Amino acid sequence: MGGSKSNQIQLLGISTSETELKDILKAWLAISAAFGIIMSGSLVSAGFYSKFVIASLTVGIGFLLHELGHKLVAQKYGCFAEFRSFDGMLVLAVAMSFLGVVFAAPGAVMIEGKVSRRKSGWISAAGPIVNLLLAAAFFGMSFAGLGTLRAVAYYGFIINSWLALFNMIPFWLFDGHKILKWSKTAYFAIAATAAMFMLLQNFITLA
Repeated sequence: MGGSKSNQIQLLGISTSETELKDILKAWLAISAAFGIIMSGSLVSAGFYSKFVIASLTVGIGFLLHELGHKLVAQKYGCFAEFRSFDGMLVLAVAMSFLGVVFAAPGAVMIEGKVSRRKSGWISAAGPIVNLLLAAAFFGMSFAGLGTLRAVAYYGFIINSWLALFNMIPFWLFDGHKILKWSKTAYFAIAATAAMFMLLQNFITLA
């Protein structure tokens, strides 16, 4: 894993490395660009830059805090944990956005250390739970904000609800697979909440 334990630096009390920070920045920019293209319809449209900013404040923050949730819980359990971007998937995400589709698998927190199935479940659950908390906060903001703030709240709620539900897919490297192996109750509680939040989209608008 690039960014060994000997190269760790402290940032706001969190152990990280230059490699991890660079990978987070790459993933943040690529995913924000992909969603900006989806929301504006084109990379060269007049509205792309404003949508890119909105995406960076919604999907960008959602992605960053999702991964930070995994990282902090893993570190709490004594593991070495750092995010690594999947560069090929980042290119694919931007390319597919021109077709109106985003497959958001920008990377993952790589963990070194032995953990039980329960601890692994909690590490995995931390990401979707963070997205649900962000979605709830954005949902509350959607009734108070105007203009750009309302747009940020609107997209923030939708995107974070979607990120939570997407990550609950129960196979491969998705969080849902590890959560389901740990606790069916936890899995269905998180997945059902994310699905309910998706249904709440009908109650908020940009108007």
